[in-house]
Amino acid sequence: MQKFDTLQETRKGLSDKSISCTSVLRHFLSRIEEQKHLGAFLEVFTDSAIIKAAEVDEKLKTGKAGKLAGLVIALKDNICYKGHKVSASSRILENFVSLYSSTVVERLLAEDAIIIGRCNCDEFAMGSSNENSAFGPVKNPHDIKRVSGGSSGGSTAAVAARLCHAALGTDTGGSIRQPASFCGVVGMKPTYGRVSRYGIVAYASSFDQVGPLTLCVEDAASILEVIGGCDEFDPTVSSKPIPAYSEEIEKAQPPVKIAYIKECIEHEGLDPEIRAFVQNLLKRLEAEGHTVEAIDFPYLDYLVPAYYVLTTAEASSNLARYDGVHFGYRSPKAFDLESTYKKSRSEGFGIEVKRRIMLGTFVLSEGYYDAYYSKGQKVRRLIQEKTGEIFSKYDFIMLPTTPGTAFEFGANSADPIKMYLEDIFTVHANHAGIPAISLPLGKHSNGLPFGVQIMADHFNEASLLRFSKSLLNNA
Repeated sequence: MQKFDTLQETRKGLSDKSISCTSVLRHFLSRIEEQKHLGAFLEVFTDSAIIKAAEVDEKLKTGKAGKLAGLVIALKDNICYKGHKVSASSRILENFVSLYSSTVVERLLAEDAIIIGRCNCDEFAMGSSNENSAFGPVKNPHDIKRVSGGSSGGSTAAVAARLCHAALGTDTGGSIRQPASFCGVVGMKPTYGRVSRYGIVAYASSFDQVGPLTLCVEDAASILEVIGGCDEFDPTVSSKPIPAYSEEIEKAQPPVKIAYIKECIEHEGLDPEIRAFVQNLLKRLEAEGHTVEAIDFPYLDYLVPAYYVLTTAEASSNLARYDGVHFGYRSPKAFDLESTYKKSRSEGFGIEVKRRIMLGTFVLSEGYYDAYYSKGQKVRRLIQEKTGEIFSKYDFIMLPTTPGTAFEFGANSADPIKMYLEDIFTVHANHAGIPAISLPLGKHSNGLPFGVQIMADHFNEASLLRFSKSLLNNA
């Protein structure tokens, strides 16, 4: 059968009528069945996907199909789709059927994307390895003994294993970009406020952002063009108009100014091969006429601590609703109101979620609020101001996406701090609210892929995508 790993390839086949949306969908359904051992999908929406594919085929015949006709896309299991289950990979929401669709789902369907299923993730998007799912881990398609990354591990593995064209993930501190690096795909976190969070099961509301995982930059641009933009249901979404990203990336790439954070490249935890690769890439870009300069970022050691203070505080608040009364699982052992709360939450939440709820409750408690949460907010402000200062002089910041390649299952599970430090290069973009992308540019001597991360100033997704495309084309 003809190759159609990307939407770009699929469009050619649909245009010359050598394939149909239905045949493409059935190909992916077959692939999912073959690759069940990866644990990427929690549920495949076979019936609704087949109906949608047939509908899009009819629209193509009349020339009325939407921008994403032919795109087969998966959803992270924290994105609501009316009439379909959504659980945030948690027992506390097991078998919950969504009563409405998120804004991103509504926009995908309106442009004739075909939603194939929901993907496994770390419970409530809390994790960097997809080992925290209540329904089992996700295996890395490049080496099933290793993690896929997290928390959008199922979405990423599904794309890397060619089980769909693309997937949506959410990124709170690197949850799109880190697994993208581990699995060798393109993972993009847009500017905070570029994409609506309405209908997304919240982890940390001031950090969470929806973004695409794809095999090429062109597909990421096409998806972002559709899902982004103002939304009356989410007051944090920007009213700035959405550029035609798919057209912007076709423009010629002018010379740019690139900064790299010296402390990141010299960080003792960075794999030497990744360090050498990024250094050589920077030298190559300089030789091609771009400006490349080292900069200091004095807050590197504060990024992860401030992130976990602030996000756990928000998680403590956001997850309070899952109490056995208002939402979610109710323990059959409960006998009064207090035991309903205690037993339902103790039995329904996993270990990592409970750890973060307790941390968040602690930093918000009387006597500790000023010592932790308030200081965390001040650190975040300093990070934002310093980042703005950098972008007043440079177009992009380039750094590794992850300190190393995908690690083996259980390697970091016993040490939460070690696991949290997996986010050291990715949380910067979430603190600052800026767009960032991980590109699958590197391959380690151990045979595993790794990504290079590029960050841009607020709402500069068009230039970020264009530069990313030029990098991948010249890789």
